[in-house]
Amino acid sequence: MQKLSTCLWFNGKAEEAMNFYTSIFKNSKKGKVSRYGEGAPLPKGTVMVATFELLGHGFMALNGGPQFTFSPAISLVVNCETQEEVNEFWEKLSAGGEKVQCGWLKDKYGVSWQIVPTILAELMSDKDAAKTQRVLQALMQMTKLDIQQLKQAYDGK
Repeated sequence: MQKLSTCLWFNGKAEEAMNFYTSIFKNSKKGKVSRYGEGAPLPKGTVMVATFELLGHGFMALNGGPQFTFSPAISLVVNCETQEEVNEFWEKLSAGGEKVQCGWLKDKYGVSWQIVPTILAELMSDKDAAKTQRVLQALMQMTKLDIQQLKQAYDGK
């Protein structure tokens, strides 16, 4: 068992969310599913916990009820090597959700994701403040991040 994993609180959609996420990420794994029994806070047979793994990171999806919802204060970051990866994760994870700004989106369950090209860290850590400022300005104008536009901003084009 992983020493550190992420628990996501759902209102009746834990198993559906596990199936959705594992359909998007290659090399993902579905784990165990446990169900509520008699006298539980949710009806007997309802999924209580579903475990799964995405890109080597463990998750637990808990059907805890409507008391808590997701907030953008916590987000899951997907680091992408290519624009094709950015496009694929962006479209799949935002389906039925909300496309926000600067590479952020909310999926159909309300979970916030950042779909980020790995080159962004390099472009934003240049010692030339003018270059990083141009990249930041370009980034702030984007919804889905565009690697070519970020590179052009970096180069002053």
